[in-house]
Amino acid sequence: MVEHPAVPGSWIGYRLVSDLAAVRAFVTARAVALGLSRDRADLLTLAVNELATNTLQYTEQGGEVQLWTESGQVICDVLDQGPVLHFGAAMPPADAVRGRGLAIVELVCDQVAAFAGARGSIVRLQLVLA
Repeated sequence: MVEHPAVPGSWIGYRLVSDLAAVRAFVTARAVALGLSRDRADLLTLAVNELATNTLQYTEQGGEVQLWTESGQVICDVLDQGPVLHFGAAMPPADAVRGRGLAIVELVCDQVAAFAGARGSIVRLQLVLA
């Protein structure tokens, strides 16, 4: 997979927990502006919030979120300096204290991929424009 070049207005950075509200607002507004329905934009926002929260819990540098459209889909990259994430795990049992974030991301997005990029690890989320 290839990193998408950041276009002005198509990305937002975050370093602190207090930045998450701005990230959520950006993702929702940008996804709707790109043609995603509000309901699907909310799902993307949930997924990005899970990933950005993980970034802030497990890395020290923060991260970046980029959104664009391509081939009838909204594509969202979440970049950080953590290890490449692995998806495909089952949802943890109801009594588990942690571990639902990545499973939620996979449930609400049409496609999810993780790979190493030139500037760190990338999780690519894709939602079909409907």
